Amino acid sequence: MPQAKGTFEVKLAPQKPDNTEAEASKLGRMSLDKRFSGDLEATSKGEMLSAMAEVKGSAGYVALERVSGTLHGRSGTFVLQHNGTMARGAPQLSVTVVPDSGTGQLVGLAGAMTIKIADGKHFYEFDYTLAEAG
Repeated sequence: MPQAKGTFEVKLAPQKPDNTEAEASKLGRMSLDKRFSGDLEATSKGEMLSAMAEVKGSAGYVALERVSGTLHGRSGTFVLQHNGTMARGAPQLSVTVVPDSGTGQLVGLAGAMTIKIADGKHFYEFDYTLAEAG
């Protein structure tokens, strides 16, 4: 299975809650703006929803982002779906390609991305397959 590796930078911008109930219940919404470097040369824009728990270190988030650029030289777009939780400081994260979201030379793209953060820098490993369009 091919693997793409590299780094990325992310900018998160908090968005105003839709209502005071969302704010009071520790629900948040942010816009995402990313730049990927390495085997994936791309930018992405997306939206994230989060929930903070009363217990310190526990939270959850979901996000969708449209990635536009080149993956090992193939150009196109695709959508990543995030599902993450933090249980008393222990993280669990799933980032997968939305089925059939690939365009251009990335039609048929499927896979999952692993994200690591070390010394304040973000790294990705993206295991993927690229099926023939059919």
